[in-house]
Amino acid sequence: MTLNLKGKTALVTGGTRGIGRAVAERLLEAGASVAICGRSAEGVERAVEEMRARFSRETLKLEGKAADVGSEAAVRELFGWLDGGIGGPDILVNNAGVGIFKDLAELTPGEWNLVIGTNLSGVYHCCHEALPRMRQRGGGWIVNVASLAGKNAFAGGAAYNASKFGLCGMSEAVMLDHRYEGVKVTTVLPGSVSTDFGRAGKADWKIAPEDVAETVAMILAMPERTLISHVEVRPSRPPKR
Repeated sequence: MTLNLKGKTALVTGGTRGIGRAVAERLLEAGASVAICGRSAEGVERAVEEMRARFSRETLKLEGKAADVGSEAAVRELFGWLDGGIGGPDILVNNAGVGIFKDLAELTPGEWNLVIGTNLSGVYHCCHEALPRMRQRGGGWIVNVASLAGKNAFAGGAAYNASKFGLCGMSEAVMLDHRYEGVKVTTVLPGSVSTDFGRAGKADWKIAPEDVAETVAMILAMPERTLISHVEVRPSRPPKR
């Protein structure tokens, strides 16, 4: 399925590495103008330089800005920066995430607030800014990267499970609220992905970040009449227990 995003703009949160980086690169390949954000200004600058070097074409439109999506003020500033730059977004990929894995008795209030603030409230902040802009543009697409932890609880996952369960519920409600305005909302639930995120690290049997990016591309390439609202992506052959 061919994906052509020429003339479209996209914002990918948490776009400096892992799944977000792979998604940003896939959207660039499809011709979109792409903005990424991350919490580290140094990390954003490095990622932008590396991606520009990789694609090295004059028509490439790629920008980056440091932003903590858990901060309402930072997200408002991020979208104001978009307005003055590439514009949009036509596509918002909410990928930024934090994982702290402890049982509830050991989890500090600050750790709880960081996980919920990034993984759930951060998506709210970005959607809250994006939706009015998408209405003005006649529609758009929001892809929320959740996790299979959004339907399967696990020991040590109190904060992370809560954030992803909440994200799945919020995403479905937003989809129902805005589908008749031309705004499509999809939740992608990856299983184990081979990145440095999480407790187990990289492994050959895990999903590659590029596989998740290709899933996002497939979603965006669907005909206008079709909305894929929920996708689960799993390793095909995880270790047997």
